Amino acid sequence: MTDLHRLSVRELTEGLAAAKFSSRELTEHYLKRIEKIDAQIQSYVTVTAEQALAEADAADALRKAGGATVLTGVPIAHKDIFCTHGIKTTAGSKMLDNFISPYDATVVAKGKVAGLVTLGKVNMDEFAMGSTSESSYFGATANPWALDHVPGGSSGGSAAAVAADLAPFATGTDTGGSIRQPASFCGLTGLKPTYGRVSRFGMIAYASSLDQGGPMARSAEDCAYLMNVMAGHDAKDSTSVEKGVDNYVANLNSTSVKGLRIGIPRQYFNAAGLDADVKARVEESLKKLEDMGAVLVEIDLNMTESYVPTYYLIAPAEASSNLSRFDGVRYGYRAENPVDLMDLYKRSRSEGFGKEVQQRILIGTYALSAGYYDAYYVKAQKVRRLIQQDFLKAFESVDVIAAPSAPTTAYRIGANLTQVEMYLGDIYTIAVNLAGLPAINAPVGFDKDSLPVGLQLIGNYWSESQLLSVVHQYQQATDWHTKRAAIAEENA
Repeated sequence: MTDLHRLSVRELTEGLAAAKFSSRELTEHYLKRIEKIDAQIQSYVTVTAEQALAEADAADALRKAGGATVLTGVPIAHKDIFCTHGIKTTAGSKMLDNFISPYDATVVAKGKVAGLVTLGKVNMDEFAMGSTSESSYFGATANPWALDHVPGGSSGGSAAAVAADLAPFATGTDTGGSIRQPASFCGLTGLKPTYGRVSRFGMIAYASSLDQGGPMARSAEDCAYLMNVMAGHDAKDSTSVEKGVDNYVANLNSTSVKGLRIGIPRQYFNAAGLDADVKARVEESLKKLEDMGAVLVEIDLNMTESYVPTYYLIAPAEASSNLSRFDGVRYGYRAENPVDLMDLYKRSRSEGFGKEVQQRILIGTYALSAGYYDAYYVKAQKVRRLIQQDFLKAFESVDVIAAPSAPTTAYRIGANLTQVEMYLGDIYTIAVNLAGLPAINAPVGFDKDSLPVGLQLIGNYWSESQLLSVVHQYQQATDWHTKRAAIAEENA
């Protein structure tokens, strides 16, 4: 079969169960596509072909023995921030270019238990710091919709791999929009779960109070299958919440759009930097939901102007602390021929980290330094609480909140945005991480240059099933999630 990559995850599970094709055939199909197409996109850092075929054979044997799960034999790509036993895990950095993980992240381990076949590790902004996937030590990833544009970041490799049909779905991480924004730029569905819903054990830390793993795929249904694997309490992660997990696939029709109150923040839709085409497509999608029975309610989120300064104090401060472990001594990059210990530290870090990471470490170290800690970091944490309360007040009158996922469509590679321009591109996503809320991106059309536009729906705590259900029903009534870039239509 030459069109296996066009099948949804549900269709893949049904095809494997009915023996229409084997996991080995499916895995070989994806590996051939990666070999043929990925040189143009550079979504993969490491392709684990030999291991993938061995896992596929094991999946086929398990299915014949009657021990298969729903997803046994379905391929997946992992963002290269999740530790994978025996496989290079780089976080997109020269610092970890030689790091072979001795263990699996919980998300990866759960995938193995579910029978998923790992195709490889995909590219990302260095240590998840960025919105374009250009800061990777391994080079920029291209957007399958326009190869001279970025796929977004930091989970740009995950988004590009799925959008080019080089994996049915992929894991991503979201610290300030790093699942939702690349999903928006690449025409995909991407879910950032409630903080604590998905284990962070084995996920290389950027900002520990903000990081959260989640699924990226073409549809809400595909994401639901992966969420069934990823979600759940993990004793190895102290921030993982011990709370029952929904069956996200079974709940796809559990929320009625009829009567659903969707909050429309005035501050978001009247923002000066919001592109006209993006605003138009998002408003059209909301009109469609209204036609399906939803009720649009104007709301105020009065803390909007505080999002960017608050986030860009807290995130770099936590990054500064987390990345202090990369010192050239224990693992990772080590400078050659140091003259003394201080020279080893300085050169290992200055040579091992890229420009964006160094800048954020410096900002964070300054914010945490004596004399400035109270003035900056502590004050930012207090404002963070006000942002959370602003959302909770809004949820007293609405069920979900709608926003663009990004103020523009994908940037050109090499656009050389200023720091401020890049940070303001996160305006609609970072507050969700500051508050720890769940949010989802859904593709809702294209701009005048045929680049994808995304709608973001923000939910109250633990409402992942609701968000997936609303987007699933929207996708039953529309076909934006089925659109494919020209490069994705190429057969292996």
